[in-house]
Amino acid sequence: MGLFGEKKEDYKNKKSIIIYFSRADENYFGGAMKYIEKGNTEVIAEYIRDITGSDMFKVEPLEPYSANYMQCIEEAKDRTRSHNAPIKANVPDLSSYELIYLGSPVYWGGMPEELFTALKGLDYTGKTIRPFVTHEGSGLSSIPNQLKDICIGGTVIDGLAILGSTVNSAKNKVENWI
Repeated sequence: MGLFGEKKEDYKNKKSIIIYFSRADENYFGGAMKYIEKGNTEVIAEYIRDITGSDMFKVEPLEPYSANYMQCIEEAKDRTRSHNAPIKANVPDLSSYELIYLGSPVYWGGMPEELFTALKGLDYTGKTIRPFVTHEGSGLSSIPNQLKDICIGGTVIDGLAILGSTVNSAKNKVENWI
């Protein structure tokens, strides 16, 4: 049961897609650098897929970020400042989906510019958007509000924030959220 006694929405039975951005390579974890083979947000996206059977679409930069964390930060800042972040492929047609899980790391309190590129101008009429983020201390930050601004016609609801350093033990948290 949800708040005020209403039944919790059954998201597992809705036609859904997971749209996400994720970066592997050198990452920051609680004060230390660590190399990871798969990005934190991708790990969470795969949990959601395994639980819901959702389709998946990974937003990938046309020009990959540096594997070096500090250099990646500078590249991401440049892309954010210039609003120039071309992507490899456009998001697929969303017309058959009721629910969109939208995954992102938190970059300076918001989404990476590549997600803005991917999401702008799509038709979200009647869609439910559930954001999920990976972070190292900033929670959902401004991402739900950014999505409300971009996803015109859709409804952005209850997001999930997972510490990047805990993604490998977060499947139960994801399942409880869904």
